[in-house]
Amino acid sequence: MTASDQQPGAADASPSAATPTNGAEDELAVELTGSERAAAEALFGAQLPLAEQYAWLLATDGVLRGLIGPREAPRLWQRHLLNCAAVAERVPGGATVLDVGTGAGLPGLVLAVARPDLTVTLVDSMARRTAFLTEVVGALDLGSRVRVVRARAEECVGELPLADVVLSRAVAQLDQLAAWCLPLTAVGGVVVAMKGDSAESELETHREAVRGHGGGPPAIHRCGEGLLTQPATVVEFVRERVVTTVPSGPRRGRAESATQARVKGGEGRGRGAARRRPLR
Repeated sequence: MTASDQQPGAADASPSAATPTNGAEDELAVELTGSERAAAEALFGAQLPLAEQYAWLLATDGVLRGLIGPREAPRLWQRHLLNCAAVAERVPGGATVLDVGTGAGLPGLVLAVARPDLTVTLVDSMARRTAFLTEVVGALDLGSRVRVVRARAEECVGELPLADVVLSRAVAQLDQLAAWCLPLTAVGGVVVAMKGDSAESELETHREAVRGHGGGPPAIHRCGEGLLTQPATVVEFVRERVVTTVPSGPRRGRAESATQARVKGGEGRGRGAARRRPLR
C-alpha cells in the first residue's frame, strides 16, 4: 500500500498538459449539450472549465488505463460527473472530505473541482487508480487541497485525520460501509453513501448495523432535483458515538509498519517523489 500526498509540482502533469489534442473525436466524447450544459453550469459555476478538463482526462487516459469503460465516455456527464456534483448540496461549507474507494475520483474529485472551499482526501487500494489520480490532481492544479492515498479504508483508521464528511459511491452494502467509514468520520460528522435503486431496501436491512457501529438513524436524500433528469440518491447518517472494536487492519510486524509509513509519508510529496509519465 502506498500514499500520494500530491503537492503543486509533484507530478509530471501540468494543467496545460491536459489540453485536448486528439482531435474532434475526443472532444465530442465529452461534449456538453442541451440540458446537460444547463445542469453543469448550475452545479459547477465558475469551475465548469476545470470540470470539462477533468472530463476529458477521464474520457481519454481514464479509458486507456481501464478506469472508465469505453461505453461510459459518451455519458460521463449524465451518469457520473453531474450525478456526483449534485451531492455537493449535502456537504457543508469548508468541510474536510474523505472519499473511500474513490476509483477514478468519483465522487471526491468531482466535489473538489466544484467546491474550492473543500479539502479532500481520495482513498483507493489500487495502484493504477491512485497513480492516475495523482497525475490528475497535478494537471488540475488541486494539490494544495486534494490528497491521494493508496490504502484500504481500515488501514487509514488512526493514520488519517477524522473527516467532517466521508463519501462512498457503489462500494459496498450499508453495513460494511458503516464499519469502514464511521471510524474515519469525526463525531458529529456524516457518512454520505451514493446509492441507486437499492437505497430503501438497504436502509431497512442494515439500519441496526449502522447503529451498532456508532451511527445515527440513516436517511435517504435526493440530490439535484430540478436539475437532473434522475437525481442522485444518497443514504446519510451521522457518527453519534465512538464504538471500540478489535482492530481488523493490517497484520502486525513489518507489513503494519510499512503501511503506516506509506499512509503518513506519501510517496508523491516533494522532489524525492517517483516521477510518473505525464498525462497527454
